[in-house]
Amino acid sequence: MTNITVSEELRAYIDPLTPHEHEALERSLLAEGCRDALVLWGDVLVDGHNRYGICSRLGIAFNTVQNTQFKSMDDVHLWMIDQHLGRRSLSDFQRGVLALRRKDILTSSVPAVADAATTESSVVPVSSAANNHVEAMTTSDATAKAARLSSSTLSHIKKIQQTAAPELVAAVKSGSISITAAANVASLPVAEQVAAAAGGKKELQQAARQVRESRAVERSEPDSPAGVIARLKQTITTLSAENAALKAQLAELTAG
Repeated sequence: MTNITVSEELRAYIDPLTPHEHEALERSLLAEGCRDALVLWGDVLVDGHNRYGICSRLGIAFNTVQNTQFKSMDDVHLWMIDQHLGRRSLSDFQRGVLALRRKDILTSSVPAVADAATTESSVVPVSSAANNHVEAMTTSDATAKAARLSSSTLSHIKKIQQTAAPELVAAVKSGSISITAAANVASLPVAEQVAAAAGGKKELQQAARQVRESRAVERSEPDSPAGVIARLKQTITTLSAENAALKAQLAELTAG
C-alpha cells in the first residue's frame, strides 16, 4: 500500500461536497468500487480526498497514480482548479472564485518566469512570450470565460471576496441571495451585512434594494442631502475594506 499524506491545505482548497453529494458518492463507491485512481504528487494526495476518506473507512480498494508534471505547489493548485472548473455541480459563485484564484496564481508567476529566463538565458523573447501568454490568460474576459460567466458577474464575485462579511459569503453559497444582490449588500458596513444575513433571505433582499435605491439617488441627485450621505457611506465602506485588507497583509507579513 502506498503511503499517502493528506494535506489539510489541499483538502480545504476546494469547497467540500455537500452532505447530499457525499452520501451519493459513498453509495456509488459501495455499488461500483473506486473506478478512478487517486492522484498523488509524491506521497501527497492531490485529487480524491473524499474517495480516499470513504474507501479507507469502508475498506474499499483503490488505485493511485502519480502526476509527474507538478513542479511546485502552484502547479498543483492550477491543476486542481482546472479539474474542478469542469464540474457541472459547481455554482456560479464557486466557479468565479476558482477562476479568480487561477488568475492570481498565473499573474504572480510572470515575474518568476521572467527572472528564470533572464538568469538561464540571454534570449529576451523567451520571457516576453511567457509574459504575453500569461497576460492573455489573465485578462478579465479570459478569466470570465474560464468560469463560464459574464465579466460583470465575475466583477461582482471579486467584490464579494474583497468586502463581504463571512456571513454574507455563506448566504451566497447557500443560495439565499444572488451574486448581484450580494455585491450590492457588500457595499454596506460589515455590521449591517451581518445583520442582514442574520435576518435571512427577505432581509438580504431588502438590504440589496436599499443599496440600489441609494445609488440611484446618488446618481440623480448628487448634491442633495441624501446623495451626499450615500457618497459618504460608500467612502466609509471602501476605506473600511481597504483597512481590513491592509491588516490582513500585515498579519501575513508578521506571521512570515
